[in-house]
Amino acid sequence: MKSVTIRDVAKAAGVSVATVSYVLNNSGRVGRPTRRAVLSAVRSLDYVANLNARNLAKDASQTLGMIVSDIENPFFPEVIKSFEQRAREQSYDVILSDTNYDSAVLTEAATRMLQQRVRGISFVTSEVALPTIRQIKARQTPAVFLDVGPVQQYISNVKIDYAHGIRAVIDHLISLGHRRISFVGARNDLQSNADRRDAYLRYMRELGMKVGTVLEGNSHFDGGLAVGAAICQLVPRPTAVIANNDLTAIGIMKALQSSGLNVPKHISVTGFDCTQLAAYTTPSLTTVDLKRDLIGRTAAEALHTLFSSPTHAGQEYPIIPNLIVGESTGKAAR
Repeated sequence: MKSVTIRDVAKAAGVSVATVSYVLNNSGRVGRPTRRAVLSAVRSLDYVANLNARNLAKDASQTLGMIVSDIENPFFPEVIKSFEQRAREQSYDVILSDTNYDSAVLTEAATRMLQQRVRGISFVTSEVALPTIRQIKARQTPAVFLDVGPVQQYISNVKIDYAHGIRAVIDHLISLGHRRISFVGARNDLQSNADRRDAYLRYMRELGMKVGTVLEGNSHFDGGLAVGAAICQLVPRPTAVIANNDLTAIGIMKALQSSGLNVPKHISVTGFDCTQLAAYTTPSLTTVDLKRDLIGRTAAEALHTLFSSPTHAGQEYPIIPNLIVGESTGKAAR
């Protein structure tokens, strides 16, 4: 079937194309009878506006882009949901892309969104590529990053205080008598993972405690399983393990339990992110709440602020996490 055009609507309503445009965009003065005629023609012809053409004409759009690292990771859905909800309240649509932690894919996704003339882009990713930042600056497209953004004109950054969360976890474990505390991270080229690992190393040294074994997972459940099996072989075995995210922590607990070790009787395990899974594991997971809902809403607000500001000056938006104590931590085993 041939697509219905704005000219077809104008012909059916007996008005000009400009009048139809005024009605659809709610701009210009159009009498009520004429407006009703246009809207009736739109409904009868099942007309759908060509948003791409409209964006090209305006050199702008009411669409925001959002790029995340891993949509399968339970950390991201609530961030996406709250971002989209706040964007909708501000009359924006949202398009989404997933990078799978690949900076090359991130650059491709950002390029496609810029070509579609999105109003702004939120990068909720651990990876970033310099070509992407250069494109954004050249196009003067507002962007909000998570942790890795250089705050400047057209670019804001939502900054999570990972060190605060790591300190809270370590203080909690020390209060339970733990001294052999290991850390499980992920790829060091991902900023959020490096920040968590560095905060662990720094705070352990500040406390005058011996740094435990640092292992590397992959931020997924299977990586946690592999690391958990390795922890069982350590001599001496740690009495507590801090995982870089909840999926890793859950995999570790599964591996420990499969080896006959009890969590937390033999080893305490903590996560990071406070995903919905944390409350439903057995035992429930002690984790750090990064306030995912707040991250999404803040990112949407920050984009709106960037393109509403006459100077388009970037800002930093701090997020302070807090510890959620579950049943996966207990007194240190003797």
